[in-house]
Amino acid sequence: MKQAVPSVKLLINGEFVESRSQEWRDIINPATQEVLARVPMATAEEVEAAVASAKTAFASWKKTPIGSRARIFLKYQQLIREHMKELAALLTAEQGKTLADAEGDIFRGLEVVEHAASIGNLQLGEYAENVAGGVDTYTVQQPLGVCAGITPFNFPAMIPLWMFPMAIATGNTFVLKPSEQDPMVTMRLVELALQAGIPAGVLNVVHGGEAVVNAICDHPDIKAISFVGSSRVGTHVYHRASLAGKRVQCMMGAKNHAIVLPDANKEQALNQLTGAAFGAAGQRCMALSVAVLVGEARNWIPDLVAKAKSLRVGAGKDNPDLGPLISCAARERVTSLIAKGVAEGAVLELDGREVHVDGYPDGNFVGPSIFSGVSTDMAIYQQEIFGPVLCLLAVDTLDEAIAIINANPNGNGTAIFTQSGAAARRFQEDIDVGQVGINVPIPVPVPLFSFTGSRGSKLGDLGPYGKQVILFYTQTKTVTSRWFDDEASSGKVHTTISLR
Repeated sequence: MKQAVPSVKLLINGEFVESRSQEWRDIINPATQEVLARVPMATAEEVEAAVASAKTAFASWKKTPIGSRARIFLKYQQLIREHMKELAALLTAEQGKTLADAEGDIFRGLEVVEHAASIGNLQLGEYAENVAGGVDTYTVQQPLGVCAGITPFNFPAMIPLWMFPMAIATGNTFVLKPSEQDPMVTMRLVELALQAGIPAGVLNVVHGGEAVVNAICDHPDIKAISFVGSSRVGTHVYHRASLAGKRVQCMMGAKNHAIVLPDANKEQALNQLTGAAFGAAGQRCMALSVAVLVGEARNWIPDLVAKAKSLRVGAGKDNPDLGPLISCAARERVTSLIAKGVAEGAVLELDGREVHVDGYPDGNFVGPSIFSGVSTDMAIYQQEIFGPVLCLLAVDTLDEAIAIINANPNGNGTAIFTQSGAAARRFQEDIDVGQVGINVPIPVPVPLFSFTGSRGSKLGDLGPYGKQVILFYTQTKTVTSRWFDDEASSGKVHTTISLR
């Protein structure tokens, strides 16, 4: 008899509940096509219940002492560390990335959890004495209320951990909508968060697609939305939620470039470029998908191809260099773009379309693929491929390389490989991209700083985690106070405002 697959639950008011939805989606192991579980597309009533739960919980949570909030996240980071292997295995099964990369996914989120435990130092206001005679002014950073997060498939641990810990630590309550493609590791992290002490209603989870996203954008009780995902969906979320009067931050698509100067340490540069282009099967919004080879660096293409050929493709649980793409549709899209690149005249130096993995005939595998002779009018350059495909452009000067990057509409991340301090200095000053790496291929900042993608890769003024997200999840209240001595409590009535 065929065994029934488990169903992913909703989290409403501290309880994991079975959805009443009539619409469900299978969660599929991308290496085997095995159905791991099924996830509901939550009903409108369930979304309403989750928001109502968060709204009710906010009344008491916002008054919970800062130290009590911080201690929850101290406990939470400990629980994540204790369950790291279990979480990584779950993530790999549903998302496909390697076990090592899955642990990295969790660890980068864990860093934000640790930062949330420092909330006492992060959420401080300002104070000025005697701004006028006997008058003092101070500010407090107060939570907004119910906030929401919409997260993508490619980092099902890290990105939820970018969102709800900082929102909750600052005194808000939260409704999370994970990716419907791989929500299982997210739900396990949520279970651990409750175990750490997050009270009922402070964190809620709903699942779904477009209808649930729109319900979150429209709901009058949700005050702020954080989104990470595609540019198409992010643009929709930003405009719809902004029109509904919400704060919104949307981290979206990218086309990240690396400049390789001929004075770079060749071995180091090629190793880093190869890892950043093909790691996680290219399914990173910070992947280096374009390399601009300056001058003699164009002669390094055979060496780069050799390094890419050496990478092992396989099921994530076997810990190869790269695993499968998330879905059959993703594999079809990537392979069709490779075919389009060939048709447009780029030189396919390495073709990963026909890679075979022993024991996994049904996996969504695409091997490392490299194009040279790419021009900026080609589809493989203009579109975010989101697969293990690297485009190579060749130019004569650093200025030409910088001009190409600045002409691209996206601004998530960029990097330069060089041993010249002067070249690096000019690059960081002249480049119009939010996150810059100097001999660092994927310059995602640690949580002391904020994720600062820019231009077409971001909508909204403030980025996730770090100092910026404290401003995003709080509102500043300014208090001006004056206390009178007894002998000054009687006197003339003033009909004009005076602070003298």
